[in-house]
Amino acid sequence: MGTDVGVIIPAYNEEKNIEEVIVRLKKSLEARIIVVDDCSKDRTGEIARRNGAIVIRHKANKGKGEALVTGFKEVLKNHPNIEYAILIDADSQYDPEDAPRLVKALKQGNDYVTGFRRWKRDVPVRHRAANFLWRKAFNILFGVDLFDSNCGYIGMNRKAMKIISKGSYGGYIIDNVMLAKAVENKLKIKQVPVKVHYSEKRDVKTGLRFFLGNFIFIIEEGFRYRFGVDLEIYGRLVKTRLVFSKEG
Repeated sequence: MGTDVGVIIPAYNEEKNIEEVIVRLKKSLEARIIVVDDCSKDRTGEIARRNGAIVIRHKANKGKGEALVTGFKEVLKNHPNIEYAILIDADSQYDPEDAPRLVKALKQGNDYVTGFRRWKRDVPVRHRAANFLWRKAFNILFGVDLFDSNCGYIGMNRKAMKIISKGSYGGYIIDNVMLAKAVENKLKIKQVPVKVHYSEKRDVKTGLRFFLGNFIFIIEEGFRYRFGVDLEIYGRLVKTRLVFSKEG
């Protein structure tokens, strides 16, 4: 396959969704599909391989951040022809049909492209308030004007992959970690509209920990970037269990 596009899909126990995501991606664009199976307990890897994806399996569950880094390393080491990578979740939350929009924006000269969700049309009220606060804090502290600071539908060129793959970490905060690195390294960022679907609801306690963890990361990293001040809040909050660990 002579394509210059790769798609990286971090996946954990997604046997119900992974085939549909791959099939729809294949219909939407020509790309090398790489699934990083994060030590699933089900048939995720088997199904992905059967549908033509390259499958890399972790021997232990490491979280989304490590799965993405594994995908970056696979592209950079073994696929020199791939100039652009699209990151999409395996749970069908984002439409594979929107991937060409991200590719088009990358080929227009942008280094790092993220989707932005249509808040009133697609996003439940329970998610809007948290995203509003994350977005406002991120824009103020990092000096940007983004429509969405926490979208997991992302594209980047090879230059960005080399930068983002070094030192990226985190499970549920990985999208903010990567976006912060893109800003800090002065990558050219663009956002394009994407459709999103919400199905599962978190319980209140999990939702609060998820919100607080992302918010504290943004504040802490933003202060480090803008003022050179290390607040060292996150680690202390992990010990109180008010937030998940950064790898969680």
